[in-house]
Amino acid sequence: MKTTPTSKGSGSTFVRWGRTSCPDNGTELVYNGYAGGSHFNKPGGAGEYLCLPRDPIWGHHEDAVETYSSGVYEVEYELNQKTLSNFFGTNIRYFSDDAPCAVCRTTRSSVIMIPGRNECYGGWTREYHGYLMSDYEGHKAASEFVCLDIDPEVLTGGDHAVEKNGKLLYFVEARCGSLPCPPYVNGRELTCVVCSK
Repeated sequence: MKTTPTSKGSGSTFVRWGRTSCPDNGTELVYNGYAGGSHFNKPGGAGEYLCLPRDPIWGHHEDAVETYSSGVYEVEYELNQKTLSNFFGTNIRYFSDDAPCAVCRTTRSSVIMIPGRNECYGGWTREYHGYLMSDYEGHKAASEFVCLDIDPEVLTGGDHAVEKNGKLLYFVEARCGSLPCPPYVNGRELTCVVCSK
């Protein structure tokens, strides 16, 4: 999330993970595309998730996989059928569906993602809310935390019955010990909210 100057003053951008559109609260769509990132099991990969546009523009290139390079893969939901219906209804049909994303702009100058809440603090506008996600902690590659929209969509096309296993999204749960319980509960899935002001 970053602040961007505009002709109408300042504003902020944020990524709405799992959706192809922006909230209907005065935000505008910059672009939508494919959620992507480094392979889940490669230790040298980058940690962050990317929102890749649907219309890339290429510079000078060679169409061969280099020995020393890094790759970008689509993000795949890693959620079982029970999880899908309990948390997200029926929007995602298969646990291996690929995730879209939307880059949104708001005229509000500050944007923050708050983990562990699905409502903003007073004086802030809720852009969207959902569940906190990251890659599985047992995988080799690093990951970041992102807020997956409560009403996620899937990318159409492709063979959904086949796991491609690129960059993955799993629920993030609270772990007691170093986290105080209460207020946190061991094993409970954390919510999240993206707020602007």
